[in-house]
Amino acid sequence: MIEPLGIERNSVVTSLGTMVYYTPTKDPWPEVTENDPRPSLVFLHGFGGGSSAYEWSKVYPAFIPDYRVIAPDLIGWGRSDHPERNYKPQDYIQTIIEFIEQTADQPTAVVASSLTAAIVIRAAIERPDLFKCLILTTPAGLSDFGEDYSRSFFAQLVTTPILDRFIYSAGVATEGGIRNFLENRQFARPQRVYSEIVQAYLQSAQQNNAEYSALSFVRGDLCFDLSLYVTQLTIPTAMIWGQKSQFTGPEIGRRLAALNPDAIQYFRELEDVGLTPQLEVPEVMTALVRQYLQKLQTSELMPTS
Repeated sequence: MIEPLGIERNSVVTSLGTMVYYTPTKDPWPEVTENDPRPSLVFLHGFGGGSSAYEWSKVYPAFIPDYRVIAPDLIGWGRSDHPERNYKPQDYIQTIIEFIEQTADQPTAVVASSLTAAIVIRAAIERPDLFKCLILTTPAGLSDFGEDYSRSFFAQLVTTPILDRFIYSAGVATEGGIRNFLENRQFARPQRVYSEIVQAYLQSAQQNNAEYSALSFVRGDLCFDLSLYVTQLTIPTAMIWGQKSQFTGPEIGRRLAALNPDAIQYFRELEDVGLTPQLEVPEVMTALVRQYLQKLQTSELMPTS
């Protein structure tokens, strides 16, 4: 796996297996000690063939001086365990809660992306005591406002036994498959996809049993209607939405934000950006995360803007 300079690998045990996470503790970064005064800041990657903590690796080093940065590979992804199971949203709600319980000693700020970000909202509803604020990029359940992703052609295609594994091994977990998806579906501008990104996704996608989580995502087993839950959120939140996100456009994000303006204090649409602005325009995302961390942690609830 590709890691930034000075990263230490650690792990915790969850109810579904061992979850690997990365913290910047080696030279040139400060060593993490039991008395470290810096608050925790957790970065959670999204779902898709080859997803891993690498997704935030161009952003989180900027926060090391002020925060104890923690970036895990979720269960079923990256270096974490890959149980042979059909994953459901509650699997990730539970393991994210367990992970934060074991790695943060106080309510923590969480930065998360795409479907994982939507799942984080549900985790924050179940355990609001664990969360200080949320900064979420494209937090869609992918079946929002009554839409049913599982009825899409591709979701139906990968419900066929044997064929689903073939599609994954031949069409997803290959260098060509990864590059094609990133350039044509995930990024707004194909020229922003460079070799390191492709290799990072490929290495994660080729881990043993990586197809279980990826196929659960593609089949729609992990999708849900976030509009049914978002009104229960009580944690100060900012949403950032790529204008050219092909899976769920910013109009869905605005509708979700409007359901709970007390909690969702900020909504920002980014022009000429796709699903993962943290990789496509990391310098912009770094500035926005820093801005929203300051605002969400120091100000009272405000109207959505």
